[in-house]
Amino acid sequence: MLWDPESCSSTRSTQPPLTKSAGASQQTPKRMMLWAVKTAQRGRLLKGGRHFGRSAGREGEAPEEPEPGQEQQQAGRRSLARRSRLHQQEEALDTARESAASAMSHRASSSSSSFSLADCEVIGFDLDHTLCRYHLAHSAPLIYESFAQYMVKEKGYDKELLNVTPESWDFCCKGLVLDMEDGNFLKLSEDGSVLRASHGTKHMTPEEILETYGRKEWKHFKTMSGMVSRSAKYYSYDNYFDLPGALLCARIVDGLNKHSPRRKYEFWKDIIAAIQHNYKTSAFKAPGRWPPTLHVVLHTTVQAPPAYSTENCGTYFPEVKSNPEKYIQYCPDSVKKWLRRLKDNGKILLLITSSHSDYCRLLCEHTLGNDFADLFDIIISNALKPGFFSQSPNQRPFRTLENDEEQEALPALDKPGWYSQGNSTHLYELLKKMTGKLEPKVVYFGDSMHSDIFAAHHYNNWETVLILEELSGDHDMFSTETESEPLEKKGKYERHHPKALNYASKQWGSFFVDGVSGKGGAEEILVNTWSCKCVCAYSTITIPSIEAIADLPLDYRFTRFSSSGSVTAGYYPKPPKSLLSSGEPMATK
Repeated sequence: MLWDPESCSSTRSTQPPLTKSAGASQQTPKRMMLWAVKTAQRGRLLKGGRHFGRSAGREGEAPEEPEPGQEQQQAGRRSLARRSRLHQQEEALDTARESAASAMSHRASSSSSSFSLADCEVIGFDLDHTLCRYHLAHSAPLIYESFAQYMVKEKGYDKELLNVTPESWDFCCKGLVLDMEDGNFLKLSEDGSVLRASHGTKHMTPEEILETYGRKEWKHFKTMSGMVSRSAKYYSYDNYFDLPGALLCARIVDGLNKHSPRRKYEFWKDIIAAIQHNYKTSAFKAPGRWPPTLHVVLHTTVQAPPAYSTENCGTYFPEVKSNPEKYIQYCPDSVKKWLRRLKDNGKILLLITSSHSDYCRLLCEHTLGNDFADLFDIIISNALKPGFFSQSPNQRPFRTLENDEEQEALPALDKPGWYSQGNSTHLYELLKKMTGKLEPKVVYFGDSMHSDIFAAHHYNNWETVLILEELSGDHDMFSTETESEPLEKKGKYERHHPKALNYASKQWGSFFVDGVSGKGGAEEILVNTWSCKCVCAYSTITIPSIEAIADLPLDYRFTRFSSSGSVTAGYYPKPPKSLLSSGEPMATK
């Protein structure tokens, strides 16, 4: 949830991101050109009947002695053959350029500026913060506490970590990048320059940023932005499970600096240990999972059966299990009806979550009801995204489940059901059989740019719908700024209410845009953030919640993002006000 082991994998693909397209299948111009060259060359060779150049004599025959003047003739023929080959290659390249241009022209003419669920045979969903939404005001402090308790009690960190004020939560903002070597948090522009920064939680002044980073592109930007990746040197925060961890890491940097200011930080291994302690599979299988009578028996007379570990570790799972309604929102009736409407219209529904099966079941039963499994044709838990989309079947096979325990690896996926781990390659083969189509069109809904949206778009070229609660927070923030009373008129408790995580941070500003000083003291200008650029590049459309589209007809046509369109085009129901205030034109249908 907080730390992604996939980010350090050396087996992930490093192919460049695909360009934006409305179709389900796509070739880059370079690939099409290579294909055209090979095709043209094959055609000419077949037409000519044989390859140009010298042919060897038959086996056992001695080479013939050249007659007088024959060497010059052979040299002339070889020179002619070389010129002929060069001419053929030039013609083949011309043919390739024409083929590539023709294909690109065809894609441009056939691509649509709109997107509709009616055009998709398969509709997939992430679970956490997508279908299942949390009460962030309660879930974020719980996540923070689960890590802070471990760091203080097990690793000996300062007890001050346990004291969090309401104002502290203003630090949390999606789109931040942690430079793990320096302990600096960065907000990046779309060109990779540093817009804002902090050392720990301490705001860095424009002068400090300029001295540390200059106006140039951040050193890891090309690597990170090319694959929306994470590594052992940096970490991007793009979802609500991550944000409490950002606050914790920043406060640890603050605490370490109090005792001895340093240039390098190496507490990350302790953070990983805290994650493993709280979120390993056995942490959910604590005694609270069994009825009270069985719980007593297991602790007084007999040992627990192997499939049901009695290890009661961590803070997060035990608390959510004991009080789910405090942390998990009920799914609106409109969304449940919408899911059934999709099923009734012949759509294949997928649930693909990185949560383990037992936690997945808890969330779904509370959110969607005890019959939630009837809504989905295929459920995949412990999917370990983004690896699910990028890894090969050999690296990440599907596994069956028995009492929430993973069983043997499957050589293929041959029928619908509930599975664990897996890969999108075998899933897509099954979807072909289920739909009877060679290229069924898939759309995937998710909240994480790194794990859901980029991965599904880049590795599989699926349509993607980003769930971005900041879209509604942006509008709510503008409304609050214009309509609310001044701070001095507010009550004692009202002014100390924590900032909602989807609202813009005072320290970090808008998720979508930020200001930069013009050169030579010129007036400040607004620029788009790297996070905003990713939204436009990798999502088909972006919405604040599934509820926002649940009452629309299934054949409703959304304006989609495209490389040639406005950066506001794909937001529904309307673009963020901060983008419009930056001078971006309003997209029209």
